[in-house]
Amino acid sequence: MTLQNIPVYQSLINLPWLSRTRRNHGLEHATLHILAQHYPGRKLAGHSDAGGFWLIGNVPAEGIEAAVQEALQRMKNGEENLAVHPNCGTNLATAGMMAGIAGASAMIGAGPRKRDIFDRLALAATLATLALILARPVGFFIQRYFTTSGAPGTLEVVSITASQRGGVKAHRVVTRG
Repeated sequence: MTLQNIPVYQSLINLPWLSRTRRNHGLEHATLHILAQHYPGRKLAGHSDAGGFWLIGNVPAEGIEAAVQEALQRMKNGEENLAVHPNCGTNLATAGMMAGIAGASAMIGAGPRKRDIFDRLALAATLATLALILARPVGFFIQRYFTTSGAPGTLEVVSITASQRGGVKAHRVVTRG
């Protein structure tokens, strides 16, 4: 039995607002992959929601438009792996949570003296390091099955609007479907 065959998973993951957010998140990641190829070394970021996503970085509007359309087409042609990105906040949050829990676990049973806590620091660091190593595949798993979707379905781009706040260039990509 796979995760996708569990009824509770299916009912939650297919809630309309969650499905749209996951598909937009996947398209955001796919677009970031393509932008990284076309604009190597540029600092880029994104943020998704049910209505679309933001792309933040110094990239011309034509480059954003072309990358979004290419990403959507490639995903519709089966390149679902583009939805998973190594720099996703899901990976960072997963690593932080796992390392924090591991470090805190090392302190369970430590005595009340500062020396007792100090004696556990090596164990805490070791457990946190192991947690960080394990967090990478766990973060990718969470992305693949919970926070993104590589299957855009009927998703289509409605508009792309450029804006600038301070020295930061951003593009809002609005979707439907």
